[in-house]
Amino acid sequence: MPELPEVEITKRGVDLHFTGQRLLACTVRQPRLRWPVSTQVQSCVKQILQAVERRSKYMLMDFGGQVLVVHLGMSGSMKIVSASTPWDKHDHIEWNFGDKVLRYNDPRRFGSVEYVEKAPGWEDSFVRFAKLGPEPFSDAFTPESFFKATRGKKVSIKALLLSGFAVVGVGNIYACEALFRSAIRPGKAAGRLSRANAQALHAAVVAVLTEAIERGGSTLRNFQAIDGELGHFQLHCDVYGREGQPCKRCGALVKRRVMNQRSTFYCAQCQE
Repeated sequence: MPELPEVEITKRGVDLHFTGQRLLACTVRQPRLRWPVSTQVQSCVKQILQAVERRSKYMLMDFGGQVLVVHLGMSGSMKIVSASTPWDKHDHIEWNFGDKVLRYNDPRRFGSVEYVEKAPGWEDSFVRFAKLGPEPFSDAFTPESFFKATRGKKVSIKALLLSGFAVVGVGNIYACEALFRSAIRPGKAAGRLSRANAQALHAAVVAVLTEAIERGGSTLRNFQAIDGELGHFQLHCDVYGREGQPCKRCGALVKRRVMNQRSTFYCAQCQE
């Protein structure tokens, strides 16, 4: 599943190539995504793409009075191609800006493209954003706010990270890596973290996500950046995908267990 780094990379690519350009046409070949694509997306045609932003794992295409909220789901991706390029099998939506077009490809169709009228404060009332925590690179995400978010929580710290309540955008691979760097065992109850633990994990989350963006994200299945490049963060992981291999910090073997139906990698010797 594309996580925050992958969505951020996609957002930057769309912004670089299309912001400031007028949308000439929008073609929806397959409207049956996770939620049906509204015919109102056509309201964006002839409008200028004014900005491309990101909230958690959602990409926001701002056309002034309208916003398209895009989620890549489990297998979605965006790609830039020339207008004459034949459609691929799982290309479902195309935004035509002239010589180049933006296409949304999603084999499993778990992603979504939602139309929203841009009224003041719309982000606060938009149903998908209602329970989202702070952005990891924002001033709202501080060591102290993160520590407070863990208080009284009986769920594991890894489950809390994945929930998006304490901070958004920390997917499975990045949660494993951040917990390793901060020497915290994934199954530890979130409420048992000390203030020092929270401070270390806060720093690790920011560092891991920053590095992932710099390395083009992670390509574990079929994610590729908007220019077709594959991410390579997964090649530099300390624990993720390294079951049975020596820990890079202490030499003990990396272990794997399933938590909440997700593979979890950790070092039992140096993560407490």
